[in-house]
Amino acid sequence: MATPIDIREEAGVRTLHFGSEWIQGAMRIARPWNLELEYTREMMAALLLRDAPRKVLLIGLGAASLTKFLYRHYPLAHLTVVEIEPAVVAAARQFFKLPEDPKRLNIVIGDGAEYMLGSNRKFDLILVDGFNEKARAGALETLPFYQACRGRLGDDGVLAVNLLTRSRSFKRTTAHIAEAFEDRALLLPSCESGNAIAFAAAGNPIELSFADLKESALALKEQTGLYLLPTLVRLAQAKTCLNDKLML
Repeated sequence: MATPIDIREEAGVRTLHFGSEWIQGAMRIARPWNLELEYTREMMAALLLRDAPRKVLLIGLGAASLTKFLYRHYPLAHLTVVEIEPAVVAAARQFFKLPEDPKRLNIVIGDGAEYMLGSNRKFDLILVDGFNEKARAGALETLPFYQACRGRLGDDGVLAVNLLTRSRSFKRTTAHIAEAFEDRALLLPSCESGNAIAFAAAGNPIELSFADLKESALALKEQTGLYLLPTLVRLAQAKTCLNDKLML
């Protein structure tokens, strides 16, 4: 059965719904390349942890916010997006300005977990943000999936996952991420919306002072307009951050 697609507009913001009140993505019509939802901005904190990514995998398209941000601001990056529902891709093109550029943007219609388990490609950055109309992530929250994510990351690879704290499987999912990455994972405190972003790293260790992170955040704001200093304050509250250092 196809996912029911519902597009709404209010106060200059267009939102994507799957036949329910859950917001699956949003775009401020006057600023279509910006990241409207707080959790999408927090996912981009992954950009502070490593050098600019060249190969990016996004699982779950939604309103294409993350895809468009990376496409616009990282012109050397090649993006692969795996989206299970063709109607979501059509809606992103029609209503949310998803670019058509096969050279830089590869859209794969398929199951994200199956793609991950069946692929051997390596990525610098993997972003996971996939939910159905009942706000469930299915196989995208299992241990084999996160183990496959780790196997698909290069030596400087980073994973960022959007999780829902109100989900009954939230604690189990965070435990799976930690196990798959041998505890090289951290969880940001929850946003007001109830989204919590988990980061995990493979390969070379990450050790960054908060002074370095602040410098990177200011450079990112200059480059893209994205303001991540509030996220850094929240990042400092994560358990893996000690003595003014982030270690992952």
